[in-house]
This record gives sequence, C-alpha cells and structure tokens, in this order.
Amino acid sequence: MAKTAKRTGTALSTPSIADTPTRVGRIPVLDLSPQLNDNLWPAKAFAGEVVPFAATAFREGHDAIGVMLHLTAPDGSQTQHPMHLGAPGTDRYETQARLDLQGSYTYRVRAYADDFGTWVHNAAIKIPAGIDVELMFLIGSTLLAAAGKDLKRPATERRLFAAAAKTLANTKLPLADRLAVVHDPALAQAAAIRPLASLDSFSAERTVRVERTRAGVGSWYEFFPRSEGAVRRADGSWDSGTFRTAAARLPGVAAMGFDVLYLPPIHPIGRSFRKGPNNTLDAGENDPGSPWAIGSADGGHDAIHPELGTIDDFRYFLDAARTEGIEVAIDLALQASPDHPWVTEHPEWFTTLPDGTIAYAENPPKKYQDIYPINFDNDPAGIRAEVLRLVRYWIGVGVNIFRVDNPHTKPLDFWEWLIGTINKESPDVVFLAEAFTRPALLQGLAKVGFQQSYTYFTWRNTKEELEEFFEGLAHETADFLRPNLFVNTPDILSEYLQFGGPAAFKIRAALAATAAPTWGVYAGFELYESVARPGAEENIDNEKYELRPRDFAKAEALGKSLAPFLARLGRIRTEHPALRQLRNLDIHSSDDDSILVYSKYLSGEFTDDGRTDALIIVANVDPHSVRETVVHLDVSRFGLPLGSHFEVEDLVTGAVWTWSADNFVRLDAFTEPVHILHVRIPQVPTQNGLAE
Repeated sequence: MAKTAKRTGTALSTPSIADTPTRVGRIPVLDLSPQLNDNLWPAKAFAGEVVPFAATAFREGHDAIGVMLHLTAPDGSQTQHPMHLGAPGTDRYETQARLDLQGSYTYRVRAYADDFGTWVHNAAIKIPAGIDVELMFLIGSTLLAAAGKDLKRPATERRLFAAAAKTLANTKLPLADRLAVVHDPALAQAAAIRPLASLDSFSAERTVRVERTRAGVGSWYEFFPRSEGAVRRADGSWDSGTFRTAAARLPGVAAMGFDVLYLPPIHPIGRSFRKGPNNTLDAGENDPGSPWAIGSADGGHDAIHPELGTIDDFRYFLDAARTEGIEVAIDLALQASPDHPWVTEHPEWFTTLPDGTIAYAENPPKKYQDIYPINFDNDPAGIRAEVLRLVRYWIGVGVNIFRVDNPHTKPLDFWEWLIGTINKESPDVVFLAEAFTRPALLQGLAKVGFQQSYTYFTWRNTKEELEEFFEGLAHETADFLRPNLFVNTPDILSEYLQFGGPAAFKIRAALAATAAPTWGVYAGFELYESVARPGAEENIDNEKYELRPRDFAKAEALGKSLAPFLARLGRIRTEHPALRQLRNLDIHSSDDDSILVYSKYLSGEFTDDGRTDALIIVANVDPHSVRETVVHLDVSRFGLPLGSHFEVEDLVTGAVWTWSADNFVRLDAFTEPVHILHVRIPQVPTQNGLAE
C-alpha cells in the first residue's frame, strides 16, 4: 500500500520514482541523422556510398563526453565509428561510414561520460599549475589500473594501461615522467578505440536501406529503337528500325561511357487520335505516332510493338546490351491510348465525363487526345493487381530498371505499395521518377521508394542557381533523393541549349557528369541538336512523333560530334571514385559571377585501393564568353592543410599546374570552358571503422 502524507486533511500518495518516465538517457542523444520524417521511412543509400551520420549529444557541467556510432550491417557484423564534434558550440557529433552491403543497416548512437578524456583535460591544466597534483595522479592511476584489469580488452592494451597506472602512482619518479602519461599518444589511441567510459546512453535504433550500386551510380543514354536502323522508302515514308537493327548502335553508346540505356515505351501504339509530326492532330497513314499512346489491337503494356520485333528480338537486344556492359531500362507509363484493350475490358479504370466520353490527358495548355489517364480510385485493387502483374512480367523477361512516366499524376500511396512490393521480391529493381513537379511531391515520391528522380537541373544554369541547386542535392535531400541529371530529354530542350551553341552542350555535360553520380543524355545531344519547335521547349521534328535516324559516325568523322568529349567524361568517372559519390560535393568561390567552382573529395579510408581522390571542377557557365578571374579554395575540404601548395592535372587537356588556396583561371567557352582538375595529394593509408 502506498504511503500517505497529510496536508489540510487530504491523503496524497507519495510519488514512485517510476511514475514519471523520461525520454532521454542519462546523457541525451537527439536528432539522429540520417532519418526521414521521424523514421516514417528508412533513409536510403547505395552499395559503396559514403554516408554521413550525425547526432546531438551533451551533458550537464564541464566533464567530457564521447559519442560513438554503432553500426550493424545486413549480415549481422557490427562496427563502431568514433564521432567527432562538428561546428563549435552546436554539440553536433559527426562521422562517416561506407555502406558496402545491399540490405538494411541499423544504427544507434551511444553517448558516454569520457572518464579518460575528462581526466586528461583536468590533469593537463592542474598538474603544471601545481593544483591537486597528487590527487590528479591518483585519479588517473585508479582509472588506468581498472582498465588494465578489463578482460574485454586485448592483452597488449591491458599491459599498456597497467604500466601507465604504475607510472602515475610512483611518487619517486620525476614529475615530468609521470606527467608524460597524460600526453601519451598510445594511451589516447587505445582510449579512442575502446573508451574508458561510464554512464552509457543509447539512442533509439534507426535504419538505412542500402540498394544496389546501380540505384545510385550510372551514366544513362536514351534512344528510340524505331529510329535506329530505320530505312526511308521511295515515297518518303520510313520502315521502322527494330530491336535487331538498334542493337548495332549499342557499341557506340558503350564507347561514350554509358552503362544504362533507356528505351521509351516499346509497346503497340494506338491509331485513334494519333499525333502527327510536331504534335499535330492530322497524322498521316505512315506516321508512327507517340510511343506513350500505348495500346492497340496488337496488345497493351505486356506486348511488343510489331514493328520493333518479337519478345525474342527484345531478349536478343537485352543480351547484346549486356555484352556491351549496358543495362536496359524500359518505360513504365501507366496510361492508355483509346485503342488499348483496357478501355473495353476495364472501362472503370478511366474517368467517364458527364457527356459519356472518357477524359483524355491534359496539362493545360497541352492536350494529349491520344492518351487516356488511369483513374486509380474507381477500382484500386484491380489496377494494383494489373500493374503488379505487368512489372513482374518484364522483370521475368530480364528488365530490372523502370523509368516511370509522370509518377506525380498517380497517388503517392500507390507507388509506396508497388515499389515496396516489388523490392521485397526483387531488391535489384530500380525505379526512376520522371517527376518534373512541385518540390514536396517530387521529394515525396523519393521518400516512398523511388530510387532515382529527374530534377530541375535543366533549368538551373547560372552560377547562383547551380550553387544553390548542387548544395541542396548533396547536403539537404541526399538521405532520400538520388538525382539523375539528364541534360536533355525528348520533352526538354532548354533555352540554354537552344542559344548557347556547342559550348553550352559541353558545359552541361561536364556539370552533370561530375556533380552527381547518375546523369543522362538523350540521343542527338552529342550532335548539338538545338532547334526548337516554335512556341515549345522541345526539338523541332520531335522524335516522339516521327522517326529520326542519325548518322553519328559521319558527324564524328567531320569533327561535329561531342561524342569524344562524352567518352572522356566516361573515362574520368570510371577512374575517379570521388565522382561516384553524391554527398561529397563542396562549393568554393570565385570573383566572377559566371565561374562556378566545386570539389569532390573521397578519403583513402573509403576507396577500394586506399588512395585519396580529390577533384576540383571550375566551369565557365556563360557559353558566350571568355572569363578571367581568381578562384578561392578551402583546401581543407579535400584533405590538405591550410597554406598548402599542390599540383593539379586538368583531366580534359592534360595540363599540370601548381595551385594553392587562390588561383588565376582563364576559361574560354569557345574552346575549353571547364577545368576538371585532379588534385595530386600525398597518399596516406587509412582505415575506416572499428570492428566490435
């Protein structure tokens, strides 16, 4: 029975210590990163990605604390990673770890009273000042003697601590000999690995889902297979290219360094309201129509357009791509032409207007009379079952990457369900969101599962715009959003490319290939195709509505192709692992409002060969000018001490210079508008992580 106390005649229960639970440990550990929306979804990484971890930790008073990341890999192995204070006064502790295994990592952050650190700090001040000298030696010897008896420590470490304890306790030794223990680096290193700690406090557990490397690293190329190998008839019309003829283009794509090939929809195309050249409404008999108007009497989303070949021809194409080191991505466009079998078999999957007609797709002022959007609310179970069947079918054929058309026009919970279901069965499957939409929706799609996303990159062109954009990608959304920096698409020919000339194409390719580990090019970019359809931000004679064969070899032979430069970018990306990371981008400054400067750095503790990799990218983003200016570098961002002089090699031209924090540059947009500089850093072997 609870004890009672009398107060003005009222009996009160004496509170139990357990009546008021606390939400923090003895040493608070708060605000863990990475985590999404209070752990609503796991944070994301890809195999081989270096992930920053952070937490806020503090305690009352002035005693030192230590903070340690405890990381558990999908195979159950555990490592510890000491965390270090970041910005002064923030109590924010940080570390990095490379996550190599596909699957779910879990982590907790441990904070503890750093008894050794507290003693070292106090002893280093008090003993030279003659304050509590013997007391400080006694505290230290007692602490180190206990560590010397800790059987959880290696024998060599126990002997080290025991010997140090005896030295501190020996009053016959000179003061300097005893004081040397306080500053012994061997003791400090041993205490860092296995701290002399008390008051252990652990955070809640959080999860990081690590997906295969291709989910975060890749060079994408897009072409329409019907244009590759198309042959003009005598009447001026075309015989479509096929998967067999398109396979002949694969070596050229691989030679430029691309390892993912994206194909627009490969399914039968409807006849009703078929679009003609340049999106006109009067298609001729031989006009091929838009591949996104999916479905005809020949089948729907699980069929191959007869003019491209058969399913066996598609498998041949997949095998040919695989031989070239290329993985094929296909389009998942959840919509239908009026001729799609769904329209008659499942009219409930569409929106019927009051006049009895089915609503076609619109994005005012754009109208897509040849496409019916899906209504996901009339029969959600039926739609989900059908889409799941389709994705499983193409996975069975050999496709593991899906570029999803306009996912922002479908419910978010549908994508969370679909991607979650598929990735449980097939964790290697990657979904790319073509989500040119509002930031909250674009980011929401990434959070619920999309492995990659198109971005606003095509519309970020000035130095100021690019600095803000790159900073956001690398440091604000990287825990969940992986950008795929396509430089152009069949729908997007930016004004920058329309009016910037060849320099604009080279600048945009260099930025995309170095700023993010995943980027993409739509065919024709290497030929500097820049003429827009009047009133539209897309190419004239758009390939969405007509066949467009190109003579890539002739253009290259005449020196009118960007392909050699794209191939050089591909080699640079292959040789420099720093470019295959997202979160390591740092912005630097210049005195010119058109000279953009950023670096990519990867410490040797995170590279496969133990060699540090650092690059500096300096770009003249004005394609119409020659710029001379001074760039200013924070050399500590790529592992060098302040005041350093170092050699850099331009990986584009081969030139070598000696640089420091401040450097003159001259960038001619008409010749070489971009420096991609490899920093020659002395190599020091390092090790990441401490096995538990």
